[in-house]
Amino acid sequence: MINIVLYEPEIPQNTGNIMRTCAGTGAKLHLIEPMGFKINDKTVKRSGVNYIEHCDYTIYDDWDDFVSKNKGTYYYLTRYGRKPHTSFDYSDTNENIYLIFGKESTGIPKEILKNDLDHCLRIPINSNIRALNVSNSVAIMLFEVLRQQDYPNLLKEEPFKGADYLEK
Repeated sequence: MINIVLYEPEIPQNTGNIMRTCAGTGAKLHLIEPMGFKINDKTVKRSGVNYIEHCDYTIYDDWDDFVSKNKGTYYYLTRYGRKPHTSFDYSDTNENIYLIFGKESTGIPKEILKNDLDHCLRIPINSNIRALNVSNSVAIMLFEVLRQQDYPNLLKEEPFKGADYLEK
């Protein structure tokens, strides 16, 4: 199972967009408090459109609460990571994979990262910016895992207008 973990998210629009992405891919979302908003915030709902009801998510009191309830392989997305996000084999669909993203202002705390430096990843970017938007980073990372797993349980053809829509 693919899991997206947001450590103390601060911006409701980012979380709403990530909820929509999780709803569309079947990834489970884990939200670690404190959060900078309430989950029923209008901006979360606006960003997630009508898809939030299809998002499987759990809220945790803190990091320790999350870790005590979730076993698997943790991958930390951080600008301090020394390995590109594509450097791992995520193809085992039986593995519980946790993609962990930090709060928008400060990322994942160093105290958490230093315990598993081998799983600290970076999405390569140039020096013009410090980091990508967290919802973009989630999409990039999630779809790399899904690509390696050959997009399990996802549609590869448009379901409403049909596969041959462009030819008509």
